[in-house]
Parts: sequence; C-alpha cells; structure tokens
Amino acid sequence: MNKLVEEENAIQGYYSQDGMKFDYRKLNELENSYGSSFYIVNVHKLRENYLKIKQAFKSRYDNFIIGYSYKTNYLPYLCKELSRLGAYAEVVSRLEYDLAIKLGEDPKRIIFNGPLKSREDIHLALKNESILNVDSLYEVEMIKDYALKNQNSVVKIGLRVNFDLTENGEPILQDGYEISRFGICIENGNLQSAIIELKKIANIKIIGLHGHFSTTKRSVESYRIKTKKLCMIAKQSLADSLEFIDIGGGIYGELPASFQINAPTFDDYAEAVCEVMNREFMDFERKPALILEPGVAMVANAIIFIAKVIETKSVADQSFILVDGSVHNIKPTMHKNNLPMQIIRRNNDLKAKKMFNIVGYTCMEKDYLAHGINDALPNKGDYIIFENVGAYTIVFNPPFIKVRPPILAAENNDIFVVRRKEEFKQFFNEELYIF
Repeated sequence: MNKLVEEENAIQGYYSQDGMKFDYRKLNELENSYGSSFYIVNVHKLRENYLKIKQAFKSRYDNFIIGYSYKTNYLPYLCKELSRLGAYAEVVSRLEYDLAIKLGEDPKRIIFNGPLKSREDIHLALKNESILNVDSLYEVEMIKDYALKNQNSVVKIGLRVNFDLTENGEPILQDGYEISRFGICIENGNLQSAIIELKKIANIKIIGLHGHFSTTKRSVESYRIKTKKLCMIAKQSLADSLEFIDIGGGIYGELPASFQINAPTFDDYAEAVCEVMNREFMDFERKPALILEPGVAMVANAIIFIAKVIETKSVADQSFILVDGSVHNIKPTMHKNNLPMQIIRRNNDLKAKKMFNIVGYTCMEKDYLAHGINDALPNKGDYIIFENVGAYTIVFNPPFIKVRPPILAAENNDIFVVRRKEEFKQFFNEELYIF
C-alpha cells in the first residue's frame, strides 16, 4: 500500500491488503467467533510469493526447484498449499520430516538437512529416497552402514559444504561470526576425506552439494560467490555424478517500506545465481538442478496478527496500550524494531497525536509489541493489526502464560480456521504431564 492509501484506511478504520479487507465490524465478528487475538494467513499473498520466486529463477535457469523451509513456519495448511504449488519440503529434523510425510508429501520431494540426525533418521530418509544432505562426518558412518546392508540399491546423498565466505575480506555471517559451524569443511581437508571415504563403497553416489550460510546483509554478491564456489567444488569432485546444487535459503522477501531497507529483489538474486549456473555448466549435457530453500521470503508478509486493545494506561509521562497479545506472537527474537501496523478504531473521531507503547499480557518488562508510536491513542475495544509476522512466530511461540491463539486463513471472501485456539487440555497434555 502507498502512504496515501494507508492514511485513508487509518482514518476510515479500514484495512486492505492484497485481497484481504477488514473493517471494525468484521473484526468484531471474528472476535466473537475466535477470540480477541488471532492470526490470518493471506492465501493470495502466499501464492504470489511462491510464483514470483519461481518465475524469477526458472525463467533464467529451467532446472529449478524450490524447497520450502519448514522450520520458518510449519503450519500444516501452509505447507500443504506450497506443496500443491510445487514446492519440495525442506526439513531439518525428524519432527519436520514426519510432518511432511503426514501431509502426504512424496518422500522423494523431501530435502532432509540439519546438523543432528540419528541413525534411524538417516536410514529412513535413504530408504525413502529423500534428498539427504550430510552436515557432519558422524553421518558418513551411518550412510556407509546402510549402503553395505543394501548393496542392491543406489544410495544417493548430498554434502553440506563449509568454506570461507567473505566479501572484500570481511566476514558477512549473521551476528558477526567469522566462520559457520555447519557443514563439512573444505579448508581443513574434511570434505575431500569424506568424499574419498564415501566413494570407496560402490553403491554410494554423491549427487549434490548444499551451501546454506546465514548472512547479515543477505547481499546478492554473497549468493554469487557461494554459487560459484559450490559449482567449482562440484566440477572438481563430482562431475560424473552431479544432480543438484543447493544454495540454501536466506534471501530477502518483499519488505514493507517502513523497514527502510533497500533489499534486493527476487530477480536480482536470480540474475546473479543463474548467470553463474549457466556459465559453469554450459558444457554439461544435462545441467544439475538448482535448489533454493526460501523461508522468510516465502511467508513473512503472508500473515498478520490481530490483537484487541484491552486497556490504555498512563505511567509517569508515558502511555501504554495493553493488547491481548505478546511480543512472542509477532517478534519472537524480541527485537525493538516496530513492525508495520494499523489501528482499526471503533470511533474514528481522532484526537491529537501522542506517543505511546504497545505492550502484551505477559509479566515480562520487555513484552513490548511496539515502541514509541506517534498517533491518536487507541481506545479500549479497538484492534491493532501487525503485519509481516509469518516467519518464525508460529514455531517460536512458547506455551507461556496463555494458550496459543487461533490461526485463520483468508482466500477471496472466505475466512476459515487452519489452527484452532489452544485449550487447557492441549496446553497441559495429559499424555505428557503427570497430574
């Protein structure tokens, strides 16, 4: 939405975004049915994100696969919708693997990553012919054991690679780390040793390389460098068996203007990555698949959180707006940046603007959903809509103080439940807790 539309909607107490439309009366109806706080998945936006990413990459490199990162938001409805569109399931634990199977995903379309896998996990993934990326050397022995017990089967695996990733000599990993803790290191010889060890067994076939790095800036250049290094290693060590290059996830999605970040577009990333892939595999009869594993870029802007104003409160010279929600619902890392939001007011007779904070129901001092908002004070019974809350909120939301709110989905003019409001019997599951 542009600024003029946002201001007009705020005055009218009306919210409109990508096909979703809500006024005060509609939100009040939803509250009567589902409670005074809830999430809404914008199905149109979710599909749009998938199709934009697919178009950006597949138009430049045809053998392209999207693996949706389950850990970012493993809401079953959302995972099934992305699978229906064509996304593989990218999982990092047996919990997520089993979820993908329960949702009806073809095991051959599951990408099993992650640093901690049991022998049972690995053997099941190999039996199901899932795409298994080895993160550490301890997994090698488990794979060898499976291959020796199943010598009539071709055991296909990928290797997650760890290498120096810098821009202009400067480390670019998240939180300033100089080296990543994930993957098999190339610099100390571990990668080559693993390849030699695995190739000793005739029915093991190393078919791909995986290279996911969490970087601070998520720059296009970091993806160009990473893709080039993966291609170089693959051509040197796996030229006769290579089936995929997996560049991981972490790309920016479409960000709200209020974030004030000049983020690369999907086309920017695709142009850099696909140019490298096309050049490096120009002479290959069949180019390897390019796998991208988006999470945040796929779901962050596809979900909103709506919370009712319960009270307005003054302490010294500050104003606090208490809502039926928590920082856990919208910002699980508890950062202090304000998300884009909108107040839907019962009474649009606005008074003078004033600074206020929006706080949650927990007993933690740091439970701030927003700091330093300059607007007309919300009143009891108004609703506040927080945008861009689709990434990690659902999976990081702890069972803490209150039950988890329901999740609804909006498609065209229909609104339906995709996760019910939690109840006491689910919060304190008697199959787990001893009373």
